[in-house]
Amino acid sequence: MNSSIIQLLVLAGIAVFLILRLRGVLGTREGYEKPAVTRPDPARGRPKPEFDVIEGGPDLDITDHVEEDSVAAKALAAMKRVDPSFNVTEFLGGARGAYEMILMAFEKGDLDEIVPFISEDVYEAFATVVDERQRQGLTVDANFIGISDMTLVAAEYDETSKEGEVSVRFKSEMTSVVRDNAGDIVEGSDKEIKRQKDTWTFARKMDSGDPNWRLVATGE
Repeated sequence: MNSSIIQLLVLAGIAVFLILRLRGVLGTREGYEKPAVTRPDPARGRPKPEFDVIEGGPDLDITDHVEEDSVAAKALAAMKRVDPSFNVTEFLGGARGAYEMILMAFEKGDLDEIVPFISEDVYEAFATVVDERQRQGLTVDANFIGISDMTLVAAEYDETSKEGEVSVRFKSEMTSVVRDNAGDIVEGSDKEIKRQKDTWTFARKMDSGDPNWRLVATGE
């Protein structure tokens, strides 16, 4: 077996290792498949929930995204009581933009620009993968295509710390190519669209004057 074949096998092994690390940090990637987009119908005929803000009806800014009698709905309502300016729909719009910005910064290995938007634990997890890529002489050429679906899946509020947490599930499409230091492709294709799946948790102290949310956890 000549040296070029051995080198190729080593690079392929490194690429597999990095993919496994990426799945642990960010989520999963699959071949492209257009997902079905569903929207739950607001619950009807139930007792008036505690987070009603309009006489005779629920807070649609909450029930447009979660069931009106759910744990998440009560947590979101509690956040609004502490910070009346908090708007769930606007939060999700911000989360959409933050997802693309943070994901692409991670792919490119440029974490400095996202430090204000991620927790220390998330930064360390991202940095471990980025450092390993650099140590192996690998670079990622990624192109973000778009988010095909995003859903608010959970919300929690701590009355003591006044901290709110909101978890959002994202499905997105992108292309990603891993190259060695010679510029040769060792993983991926710029013509194959992949689906990225992530569930990210954002947190913020609701009684703080800082309106920014930070990414505090990632998973599938």
